[in-house]
Amino acid sequence: MSLTSQQNARYARHLALSEIGAAGQARLAAGSVLVVGMGGLGSPAALYLAAAGVGRIGVMDGDTLELSNLQRQILHRTTDLGRPKAASAADTLNALNPEITIIPIPQHLTAANGREMIEGYDVVIDATDSFAAKFLIADLCHAAGRPVVHGGIRAFEGSAMTVIPGRSACYRCVFEQPPTAEEDTPRGPLSTLPGVIGTVQATEAIKLLLEAPPETLLVDRLFVFDAWHLTARTVRVMRRNGCSCKTCRSRG
Repeated sequence: MSLTSQQNARYARHLALSEIGAAGQARLAAGSVLVVGMGGLGSPAALYLAAAGVGRIGVMDGDTLELSNLQRQILHRTTDLGRPKAASAADTLNALNPEITIIPIPQHLTAANGREMIEGYDVVIDATDSFAAKFLIADLCHAAGRPVVHGGIRAFEGSAMTVIPGRSACYRCVFEQPPTAEEDTPRGPLSTLPGVIGTVQATEAIKLLLEAPPETLLVDRLFVFDAWHLTARTVRVMRRNGCSCKTCRSRG
């Protein structure tokens, strides 16, 4: 990839990093990421992917924007109220970086459309807000053989982990089954919390596209962040023999 003078200026700080440089920037331009969920997590994740120059970004969400979303979902504006989040997100991302391709997908990911959708991208970011969606994405990414960066937030605490199918612990290895409806009830979050976790997710996706060494990724590690006490830690996780993900077991 030969960079134009504008691209050299736009990505100058990336080009100055030996871990990225022109070759790495070309990988980002050739790469694609599907961000599922254009809310609190998907907003910072998609913004940083677009700013970084990821060549094709799918922004998927079947909801419309509500006033209560604006406390944390920084992709959207007050003037976007009532609009599909996917459309609002695409407008913001196109304005930020018109040189890349943004694909708005105004629908929810389901078992019916998920496999084909996921297979069209190199990396998936799970920016959803329900455990049912997270388990579905985990299973679909394993079946499609696509790496996925999971993220979750509640109140003041958030977490993130990267899964490479067949090579690392999967979501079901760590969280054996969805919680009860009461446990899955939304609480909060603090407005800035998804900004931290969503940014971590974007960082992981960028490193996956750059083919960074496995030890630099959140593979077999769960990143946990407490915004109230401002602490962060990583917890080692392992593939579980009794994992309920059949694809995970078969690739073990």
